[in-house]
Amino acid sequence: MTISEPVSHHSRPLGSQPSAPPRAVLVADIGGSLIRLGRHLPHQPYELLGSARTPVDNWEQFCATLSALVRGVTPAPAALSLSIAGVVSPRTGRVTASNIPCLASQRLDAALEAVLGIKVMVTNDADCAALAEAHAGAGAGHRIVFGAVLGTGVGGGLVVNGQLVRGAAGLTGEWGHGPIINEAMVQDGNGRLVRIPRFACGCGQRGCADTIGGARGLERLHAFLHQTQQDSREILTAWRAGEPRATATVRAHVELVSDPLALLVNITGASVVPVSGGLGNCHELVAALDQAVRGKVLRDGPEPLVVPGLLGEQAGLIGAGYAYAGALS
Repeated sequence: MTISEPVSHHSRPLGSQPSAPPRAVLVADIGGSLIRLGRHLPHQPYELLGSARTPVDNWEQFCATLSALVRGVTPAPAALSLSIAGVVSPRTGRVTASNIPCLASQRLDAALEAVLGIKVMVTNDADCAALAEAHAGAGAGHRIVFGAVLGTGVGGGLVVNGQLVRGAAGLTGEWGHGPIINEAMVQDGNGRLVRIPRFACGCGQRGCADTIGGARGLERLHAFLHQTQQDSREILTAWRAGEPRATATVRAHVELVSDPLALLVNITGASVVPVSGGLGNCHELVAALDQAVRGKVLRDGPEPLVVPGLLGEQAGLIGAGYAYAGALS
């Protein structure tokens, strides 16, 4: 039997009222299809509260939809931290999100603060994914974590000592853009050498990793090599089965993507690179990238370097909570 200490009923001054519990911080993941709202919790990732379709073309409807979700939470929250698929300027707070046109150049934080009357923080979703994996996922215990996103396109975030690194214009970790992919000779499914050009990118440059690295990039490579259109999932399924054309496509993809990824490791000193996004769910592809990258970096070692992320679609909400906590520290 355990004897407990007596409970004092006079631990606060007589006549005082008990202090109110701290108000919660809400987290939201803003995607091109869905807005998901959760409550940040100290000892577990989050509590999912609700969701709504994203009004991508109407700014007023976007604000109204998000505001309605937040106002439905009781008690009223202390703050709202957003993970969003777009570039967020740390100087002006303006957002550029290609899949949500109505956000173009909007001060999302200021607009929502005026409507909701609470603090609002906005962070890029790739940065949130990197933060989440560094704290609670595949990067836990590592001092320098580079989170690579291979989704529809290519993105990333850098976390050092548990803190997100945010550079000028909020562009740290954006390895998807910049002319870094050179022309290359690769074999097609028939063993013939084919020259892969520097594809034009939507950002206005040529040879960006985004043109070949994400799911659309994998499909672009496949179409160029074999003059046929296939979904990225179909390509990966055929690759696992040993189909020659899919094998040639994935081999070219790994060769081209591993170059800039190895350079990132050399520059940042990251000891782990968790991969999130749709292609990150293909563990065989991530393992192939890991083998290729480890053959191109300056250091060696037996430990895996490029690994699948552990948090999946939860990463945005979890990372938004860590982003808000990091801004306070």
